[in-house]
Amino acid sequence: MPSRSALSSVPDFAAELNEQQLAAVTSDARFSLVIAGAGSGKTRTLTYRVAWLLSQGVPGWRVLLLTFTNKAAREMLERVHNLIGAEAGEIWGGTFHSIANRILRRHAELLGYRPGFSIMDTDDQKALVRSLVKKHVGKLNKTLAFPKGDVLLNLHSLAVNTMRSLHQTLSEEAPHLLKHEETISRILEDYTARKRDANAMDFDDLLVNTLKLLQEHAAVQELYRERFLHVLVDEYQDTNALQDSIIKQLCGGTRTGLMAVGDDAQSIYSWRGAQVEHIFEFSAHFPGAVIYKIETNYRSVPAILDISNAAIARNERRYVKNLRPSRPAGKSLPLIIPAPDNRIEAQFVAHTIEQLIDGGMNGSDIAVLYRAHFHCLDVQMELTRRHIPFRVTSGLRFFEQAHVKDIIAYLRLLSNPHDEMAFRRIAAMLPRVGEAGANKMWQAWLHELEIYENGHPGEPLRDYTGVMTRGGGGGVKVPAAAQVDWLSFLATMTSLRPADHELTPAEMITRVLQDVESSFSTRYENYEERLEDIEQLSRSMSDADGLDDFLTQVALLSEADRDEVTESSDCVTLSTIHQAKGLEWKAVFIIFLGEGMFPHYRTIQSGDSREMEEENRLFYVAVTRAQDLLFLSYPRYNGHSTDSHFSPPSQFLTSLPPELYELGEA
Repeated sequence: MPSRSALSSVPDFAAELNEQQLAAVTSDARFSLVIAGAGSGKTRTLTYRVAWLLSQGVPGWRVLLLTFTNKAAREMLERVHNLIGAEAGEIWGGTFHSIANRILRRHAELLGYRPGFSIMDTDDQKALVRSLVKKHVGKLNKTLAFPKGDVLLNLHSLAVNTMRSLHQTLSEEAPHLLKHEETISRILEDYTARKRDANAMDFDDLLVNTLKLLQEHAAVQELYRERFLHVLVDEYQDTNALQDSIIKQLCGGTRTGLMAVGDDAQSIYSWRGAQVEHIFEFSAHFPGAVIYKIETNYRSVPAILDISNAAIARNERRYVKNLRPSRPAGKSLPLIIPAPDNRIEAQFVAHTIEQLIDGGMNGSDIAVLYRAHFHCLDVQMELTRRHIPFRVTSGLRFFEQAHVKDIIAYLRLLSNPHDEMAFRRIAAMLPRVGEAGANKMWQAWLHELEIYENGHPGEPLRDYTGVMTRGGGGGVKVPAAAQVDWLSFLATMTSLRPADHELTPAEMITRVLQDVESSFSTRYENYEERLEDIEQLSRSMSDADGLDDFLTQVALLSEADRDEVTESSDCVTLSTIHQAKGLEWKAVFIIFLGEGMFPHYRTIQSGDSREMEEENRLFYVAVTRAQDLLFLSYPRYNGHSTDSHFSPPSQFLTSLPPELYELGEA
């Protein structure tokens, strides 16, 4: 065991840490839980804890550091190295998956694997499941829509990581797919067998097999319990059932110590399997555990912290803490801005961003945060019109998303029946239509168009069903499995051009949405959110001056400033709150804070207090991203026509004490 003097340097812990951090870092409790508030120096505390252990003579190889990203592990180990020297290189540090892989490389033969097993990447998994869907679904009714491989993989992964059965997962997460349960089960059983035959594991298998090793092989369990004197876990509130079970196996003996660091108030990932109960039940699972709280916030001005503390106080299930500012008071209180509608809200946000940038603030110091991706559509459009560069970190820009392109393909084909790319996109949505089939369909489509246009020069095509399925050997022929969907598509295209009046683009989108909704449920794993995207598209584009104007706006907005935005650009950030966790900006706008939008209407309708508490934690996370300025806005109406939706302010706003904010105008 190395002596303290063997280290190249030893930090002055008392001088470099505040009182609460120091207490956690120097704890001699076997089990400890560190509740680290937002902006309180969680990473610093965990890093100094590792340095403290090494300074007390604990060899690096007897320390295990578990994180949720490789980047976090690298940064922590680099900091430890800078604090005390090369001893940090012996630490086992990394993500749960990387540590699991390290263990399995030594012991996988005990589970029946041959040496040198492969790890399947996402593309490998998708390719295998696609082939199995093709194999098994052929036995079904050929007209019955079946979920895509991506959907099955996501459900399978969720079931594995939450340690639930397939039936329970389908019942709770995708009840519309219960009718396919037997076939899905066969596909996933085949998927598991094919992986074993190939001596391969996917990422979930790394955790499943590590837990199996520790549970079923006493010698392996004892080896790692003996090796690791100290296990440290970052972001403990984000652990799922599988990860938590591995931790308990490693720390279940008589020697291994555990320090878990996290914040119950920032537990926002239940939808991907994280269970906040792990942090609430820590003391029950680890008797004698000591709980430390770190409450000094180094990020935000006091007025923002007052909003943060008031927001999280709504939750009954929580570790009570009060974030205290280390910074002096700012110049203004946070602003709550009611806007007449979503477009004026976007104009307010863009105009204020212009003012901040003109006042000397960098675009990269500004973020617009939102509950759901579709909330940012109007802001994207407004920033584009004003030539303000922005980066969407929550996913693709709105009009680049696959499901948005699916809908727009209908309207492009309506406007221009010779649009081959739009036709092929629609054909790809039909069951059992591959590239070769799409080629045949396209040639037949062109042939029928030519016949129609020769007989009706200059007239737009109105009766798609009659033309494209005409008798006498003509028409576009499709596979039997696609027949129902094809006829539905043609009927929808016909309905988009009624003889007695002209539909608005918003009305067209609504009709197309009715046609594609069922296919979305099997094509996309998060189809309900995608449907909301399309509904918002209809509302936001309701003032377009006809179909051609709408398609022109879409094309221009899709391409605007694309080449100007690079990773190094000084861009405003647009992000969902889930993606923004762990980040910070000088000025933060939280938009669409209307009841039913944030919190989400499904959470309100469910009446589930635990779901509502997670929504409130999400609001708390959003507020605590702001350093200097905080703007909270909502549209009283979402939309500009008969489809507009009235929205009162979010309960997260109305519950705030009025002395904590100022009311602004959009």
